[in-house]
Amino acid sequence: MVDISSHPQLSNHLILPKYRRDIDGLRAVAVISVVLFHAFPEEIKGGFIGVDIFFVISGFLISTIIFKSMEQNRFSFIEFYGRRIRRIFPALLLVLASCAAFGWFALYPHDYRVLNKHIYNGAGFMANFALWKESGYFDSAAETKPLLHLWSLGIEEQFYIVWPLLLWLAWKTRVNFLFISIVAVLISFSLNIREVNRDVAAAFYFPQTRFWELLAGSVLAYLTLHKKKNTDQTIPVNNGGSDGTNTFSRRKRVHVLLDAFLSLAGAELIAAGIYFTTKEFPFPGYWALLPIVGAVLMISAGPEALINRFLLSNRLFVGIGLISFPLYLWHWPLLSFARIAQGSTPHLKIRLSAIILAIALSWLTYKLIEKPIRFGSWRKTSTLLLLAGMFAVGSIGYVIQYNKKGLFDYIEQARIKNKGDLDFPPYFIELKQKYYPCMPEEIRRETPTLNLFSNFSRCFQSQNNEAQKMAIIGDSHAEHLFLGLAEALPRKNIVYYSKGPPPMIKYEQYDKIYRHVLNSPTIKTVILSAYWNPQSNDKNFKPNLYHTVNTLTAAKKKVYITDDVPGFSFPPQRCKYKSRFGNINICEESRQAFDKRHQIYYPVLQEIAKSNPYVKIVNISDFFCSSGSCHMAKDGFLLYRDDTHINIIGSRLLGKKIVGENPQLAD
Repeated sequence: MVDISSHPQLSNHLILPKYRRDIDGLRAVAVISVVLFHAFPEEIKGGFIGVDIFFVISGFLISTIIFKSMEQNRFSFIEFYGRRIRRIFPALLLVLASCAAFGWFALYPHDYRVLNKHIYNGAGFMANFALWKESGYFDSAAETKPLLHLWSLGIEEQFYIVWPLLLWLAWKTRVNFLFISIVAVLISFSLNIREVNRDVAAAFYFPQTRFWELLAGSVLAYLTLHKKKNTDQTIPVNNGGSDGTNTFSRRKRVHVLLDAFLSLAGAELIAAGIYFTTKEFPFPGYWALLPIVGAVLMISAGPEALINRFLLSNRLFVGIGLISFPLYLWHWPLLSFARIAQGSTPHLKIRLSAIILAIALSWLTYKLIEKPIRFGSWRKTSTLLLLAGMFAVGSIGYVIQYNKKGLFDYIEQARIKNKGDLDFPPYFIELKQKYYPCMPEEIRRETPTLNLFSNFSRCFQSQNNEAQKMAIIGDSHAEHLFLGLAEALPRKNIVYYSKGPPPMIKYEQYDKIYRHVLNSPTIKTVILSAYWNPQSNDKNFKPNLYHTVNTLTAAKKKVYITDDVPGFSFPPQRCKYKSRFGNINICEESRQAFDKRHQIYYPVLQEIAKSNPYVKIVNISDFFCSSGSCHMAKDGFLLYRDDTHINIIGSRLLGKKIVGENPQLAD
């Protein structure tokens, strides 16, 4: 992350903190944990908390500069932001440009557009907001986003904009810096706790729920500065007596022991965070206190504390700390591009090679680019050139992202092998434009929502004011059937209700849905569809499905249960586009893996259908699979938007198939 200063300097305006080797060593701990987490997520499950350690370090050093400079009337916004530009932009520009160049050859056109969207947002330090909009269930695999890690840089830069201005206003109005820092910490932490229970993605990416981590460093900066002042003004005096000498020695020993304790406690908290925290936890929330408090304790212990002096200050840790910012920037794109090229988690040797290459590139970036620009004599010129360069890179990313006509669009069209939409936005835009929000409203209010649009609930019906005749209930694998069935049955008002778990009455999320469907005299047909396989190992899977079906048929509903569409081991981009490297397109694979999963749950569906004359199985997998293989495309049309969900074309063709084989659905 961002390094404030690796060398003590006094500028014309700003007063910079004294250089501490142990803080560079702490940066090394932070970046090593992040790199290892990204390379070995199953082994180093909590390594992502290294970002939180970076936040504390940045808040501590940034606020130290601001507090000291403002208190001595030497703060300059121009100098402050100029230093930030010369520190951050050189390595970031290089990484953004490198990703754009390599992505042109390595990525499919759709993915290259997404990359340029992230380049544009990364250059404008808005990556956290862009990634929040893409987050959650509908996000494409995080591992295939080479600039995913820029979310944290966005939060830091947003902090650099807000915090100096707020402190300047406090200074002008004579509000105590410590008071405003503590109040800001409490407000931000409270927002974090509230949001993490409502929207984990928002709590993770929003600046207001993350600022408390940087502000924790700010509080420490104030206390450290004024503790030093007070110590300087109250130096113990030895009057020559033995009592005075002993008192002074005892105080010194107490301070040494206290610093050692703080350093050790901080290290233990950070280690506990890395060991116990996982990405499944609601983070940041209270869990973020482990790395935050740990980092605060280690910094507060001072450079002479045992761990700080002998571990963090050794040459290896300091060396890694000095290149921590470029290493943070380089390592993830290399791992991500390796993941994209291999189509799965890269082999161990490839991941290790990516880390070694990242270290080499980081060292070269630091030596050949960062240091000459940061400490060179042409500072004003370099600042303006860096601003212009970042604007140019961001603008190019913006143009490519939103290009609809022109060279890039022509090249993209020329590479299409199979026509069809990708990812989730086109499908839901189609729903929003053609269909109506589902009723009743109390159910719609509780349906999952999309960050793609404002006020967008994943719950639609095909007609507006007509009585509902058919209900599709299930997870997203039921949801992707709706569009095709709605078009294939234009005279019927079809509604779909989507939740996360499979459509069992036992799940509380479905209470209102089933109550409505069971009590509705007009809904005569119910289609149950889901990603059955993960649930089929549950011992309650069969009895719960039996209970659901029997309850529906007892209410005189005709029940159709679908099997599932096949899942693929490769993304649909490989089927839609011709590769730049001349690789053969992949649009099918052996159905052996699908059959293995299919046979886990399908016998249960058959058994239920045989036991109840009002239940019928709809085999949708047959549409995609022949005797030996399963297909992602047919007759020049792509049928999938990701590896397990069908797209608009796939839904339309499948809807025609279902109605054609079950004409009674039109009754």
